[in-house]
Amino acid sequence: MDTAEVILSVLVVVIIIVSLLSNVLVLICFLYNPEIRKQVPGLFNLNLTFCNLLLTVSSMPLTLVGLVSKAQPGGDGFCHIVGFLETFLSTNSMLSMAALSIDRWIAVVFPLRYHSKMRHKDAAFVLAYTWAHSMSFSTVAACLSWVGYHRLYASCTLSNPRASNRTQFVVFTIFFHSFTFLLSFIVLCVTYLKVLKVARFHCKRIDVITMQTLVLLVDIHPSVRQRCLEEQKRRRQRATRKISTFIGTFMLCFAPYVITRIVELFPAVPINPHWGIVSKCLAYSKAACDPFVYSLLRHQYKKTCTDIINKLLKRSSLNASGRQHESQVNSIPTVE
Repeated sequence: MDTAEVILSVLVVVIIIVSLLSNVLVLICFLYNPEIRKQVPGLFNLNLTFCNLLLTVSSMPLTLVGLVSKAQPGGDGFCHIVGFLETFLSTNSMLSMAALSIDRWIAVVFPLRYHSKMRHKDAAFVLAYTWAHSMSFSTVAACLSWVGYHRLYASCTLSNPRASNRTQFVVFTIFFHSFTFLLSFIVLCVTYLKVLKVARFHCKRIDVITMQTLVLLVDIHPSVRQRCLEEQKRRRQRATRKISTFIGTFMLCFAPYVITRIVELFPAVPINPHWGIVSKCLAYSKAACDPFVYSLLRHQYKKTCTDIINKLLKRSSLNASGRQHESQVNSIPTVE
């Protein structure tokens, strides 16, 4: 292994560890907090978390093995199954992000009608579509033997080793990425930009009210006035930063891999083998980013994590004090 391959191997290991721990933590918070389970977005987060976990334990370790050994991990049948799962899970995760953006759009643009427009029944219907959409593409690819070990990405994924049906594979690949990556990206942009527009409108109204209040309070201290103006600026920046994070991480992680898959369809264009692994690692890194982008950095999940830690520390403290008390009792001499 050269230096680049060693670095890529370490990167895959880090992605596996971070993805596994963060997604398990999201799952623990979901099971621990009943309020999170009651919320409709919790279903989308749960589906996304399961997809990321399954992708972490199924595809990522095999990519690491393929990168280190420079050979196909396992037999053709085994790699065929893993390639089917990889196609299904990656598609499902993209559509889950689109579903979360639709949920946020409805909650912000139609706040008074949110509970009637987005019920658990509606969320289940959306999830059923994501599963049907993902299953259809992965099943077609598996039935036509278009999944297997791909040396450029050192993983079991979409692959067509035969030249006889190359045209059909090209059409399928373009159609697949158009109705997964491109569709999800368009939904993300449309919904979140609508959300940003409404958020800026509300911030502007709050700023007007705040400025009117500051004008009336002529005796207000300059430092208080300055803090109010700084809070206005932070409020405007916060909405833009969140939307940029949602769309930016999606593009940064998935776009290089999808573009590489499209460019790969043209044999005249050479692709560096190391770049193939890098693009695959970027796609895998989305599974490690999602828990922080959609869950763990939110106040409700932070509070849940804090409650769990405090409960564990309190329990360990009680156990320690109990053992100490028991040792003290045992040390008291008895009169026979």
